[in-house]
Amino acid sequence: MRFSHVGLNCRDQKTTEEFYTRWFGFTRARVVDLGDSEIVFLRRGDAYLELFPAASGPAAVAAGDGPGEPGAMRHLAFQTDSVDAFLAELGDEADITLGPLDFDDFICGWRTVWVRDPDGVIVEVSQGFEDDDTDTKDGVRHG
Repeated sequence: MRFSHVGLNCRDQKTTEEFYTRWFGFTRARVVDLGDSEIVFLRRGDAYLELFPAASGPAAVAAGDGPGEPGAMRHLAFQTDSVDAFLAELGDEADITLGPLDFDDFICGWRTVWVRDPDGVIVEVSQGFEDDDTDTKDGVRHG
């Protein structure tokens, strides 16, 4: 089994596509023509985003690191070499919902910021996160 994609409902698919291609390096992989609408697939490496036209108005505005209700996706997350460089590149277009925060108490160099995409989805951007290998045996996580 392997991860396939995340489906996002979009107010304006073109605006959402531009956000993820410009800031996160996705490229258009496929468009499925449904006649009166389309589904756009974006790809970056093995990760895909599936962009759907929204069937209704916007949901409640998420804040912080995302919604905490069951059944709601909290946020998408990406890794970068430098959160500060990412924010500098984003400039005035950064809709920061939380941070940047340093998590050096957990992992030295772990730094994270959360931004809102054009549809209100919270996107986490982190640097320095590493897996905890203290609870593994023979490279396999146990427990």
